Amino acid sequence: MAVLNKIRQRSVFLIIIIALALFSFVLADVIRNGGFSSQKDQNTIATINGEEVSREDFARQVEGYQRQMGANASTSQAVNQVWEQTLRETILKEELEKLGIRAGKAQIREVMRTQMGNNPAFRNEAGMFDENRVREYIASLRSTQPEAYEQWLQMEENMGDIARQNMYFSMVTAGIGATITEAEQAYRFQNNSVDLRFVQLPYSSVSDDEVEVTKDEIRAYIKENPSQFQTEASRNIRYVYFEEKASDDDVKETEEALSSMRENRVEYNSVTSSNDTLPGFNTTDDYEDFVEANSDLPYDDRFKFKNELPSEFADDLFNLNEGEIFGPYKHDGYFKLSKLVETKEIPDSTKASHILVAYQGQQFAPDVTRSKEEAEALADSLANVIKGDKEKFAELAAEFSSDRSNNQDGGDLGYFGPGDMVSEFDSYVLENNPGDVSVVETDFGYHVIHIEEQTDREKAVKIATIARELEASERSRNNLFNETTKFEIAAGEGDFTEVAKEGNYNIRTVNNVKALDENIPGVGQQRRIVQWAFEDEANVGDIKRFDIPSGYVVAQLTAKNKEGLMTAENASSKVLPILTKEKKAEILKERINSKNLQEIASNNNTMVQSANAVNLGSPTLPGAGREPEVVGSVFALEPGSVSNPIAGNNGVYVVELESKNEAPAMNSYQGIVEQETAQRRQNASQRLFEALREKAEIEDNRARFY
Repeated sequence: MAVLNKIRQRSVFLIIIIALALFSFVLADVIRNGGFSSQKDQNTIATINGEEVSREDFARQVEGYQRQMGANASTSQAVNQVWEQTLRETILKEELEKLGIRAGKAQIREVMRTQMGNNPAFRNEAGMFDENRVREYIASLRSTQPEAYEQWLQMEENMGDIARQNMYFSMVTAGIGATITEAEQAYRFQNNSVDLRFVQLPYSSVSDDEVEVTKDEIRAYIKENPSQFQTEASRNIRYVYFEEKASDDDVKETEEALSSMRENRVEYNSVTSSNDTLPGFNTTDDYEDFVEANSDLPYDDRFKFKNELPSEFADDLFNLNEGEIFGPYKHDGYFKLSKLVETKEIPDSTKASHILVAYQGQQFAPDVTRSKEEAEALADSLANVIKGDKEKFAELAAEFSSDRSNNQDGGDLGYFGPGDMVSEFDSYVLENNPGDVSVVETDFGYHVIHIEEQTDREKAVKIATIARELEASERSRNNLFNETTKFEIAAGEGDFTEVAKEGNYNIRTVNNVKALDENIPGVGQQRRIVQWAFEDEANVGDIKRFDIPSGYVVAQLTAKNKEGLMTAENASSKVLPILTKEKKAEILKERINSKNLQEIASNNNTMVQSANAVNLGSPTLPGAGREPEVVGSVFALEPGSVSNPIAGNNGVYVVELESKNEAPAMNSYQGIVEQETAQRRQNASQRLFEALREKAEIEDNRARFY
């Protein structure tokens, strides 16, 4: 009781203590998660012009896209595809609402006709799209399939959005065109030309050693041209790749294990408590069973010509005697042991027709009711008729064949090679001759086969092969893990480069990795590495090991580049050639102290060249390449005058204009007006969207969730 009284006396104090404890708990969680994040932050994947994109809705669309594409799309590809679609829909919807564009029934019907017109279910007897059939379909959904009806309503809304977009783009496109004056300018741009003489002093004539570009000059160029060097946040990393592969001991053990398969071997049978002698590859008669029991690759029960065998071993394999073994040999990541089973002269191409008589119970022919015995009797009867008169084959195929892919073509299978058909069918056509007719049973039913043509027969071989994949053993995998771990620890305690050099490891550098990238050159799709590099807790110099399907990657974060202008280091690959060219141009201009072309050429160990009928549409100088600035400058000269030195793409030029050739005026420029208008309207909708996108305020948080 005394204790309870003391607690009551200090209740306010206790409340304060508990409150502080709770606050510290919450504060610690906030710090750990990088700040005060609201529920909105957790549920919003992006904000586009103030409109939030729900994380759940976005995730559903990503999952749907992945289901649709299957193995053809990675998660990052699906995310990017859905993002582009979401961005487009959101930006355009806002613009349509601003302009008050609404779609009427006629516009929606046109979209419906476009999207559903090819569906046979919505065509009438004349093959035309029938809206009444669509209405019947919708009424059926509403009364029998409520969920499907909801999906239809969503689809109908989407068609309304598409109709509104079409109207918007049509209005914008209608305002794009060309005037008569612009058409005449375009005509003269392509057809006015000049004849000229020129001297070129190529940039290559100045050694790179004569030019020095400083980092300050690169920074100044970036500031003068900021639009060219805007970049999003990025990371630089370097890594060492530890590949999981078979060691020399693994290779040797695999080869020895394969070689041991040649001879009979004794194994203890726990059921009979005795030793059993099992046949080896040398003595077995059941090659399929032996290969399936002992090989990492399935048995290939078909004849092959020499050109179908592995090229580096074709002679050895093709020239074996029946029963002779070749190997072990290394091929395509496997050790293999091959035995020649049979040699035969067969055609490399056969033309045949067939009538397939199916029977009840076969999945591909659910409407067939005849029994297996009735199918066999019918096939035999058809074969007898055809043997008496082969001209009836096509007629009987159209009437009786269950193979709907070719029954109307007389059962014609065209030309095919060995192994293209199921084994029973294949064996028959290879072992018989043109003109033969017979019945062959397969899993599909009874085939009435008529061999029509065959190419000349040539030697083919059937080879049984035992294959063992060359892969790392558990011992090798453990050794690799230990090696990787030692490097990771040593690199964390010392210098990454020095540790790699001491271990003779190859360092690979990857710069400007973006937040949503997934590919790391050298190791492929490694989204986890990119995510780590962009974590708030990751600091420059941090090292981390990653398990990947083919081994391990030990990566180090070497730089965190902020969004904005590129650094001089990152932009140097683009800026350095530009500034180098500018400095070389100044050096070359100083070498020109005359306006006489021949004198300039002699002083610089080059020659005077001529160019005729050069126009602005194709500003190319013979022997010098494409030079639009040089050609454009020449059009401003008067005939007989010589230009000042002009810095072009490939060198510095001095040009003398010999003559201008004016194209004759046209009676009408209307054709060019239409051509220019069509060209300007091309891709107008995409250019319009890109302009709206550039103007939009977009907060993209995808990298936090994917």
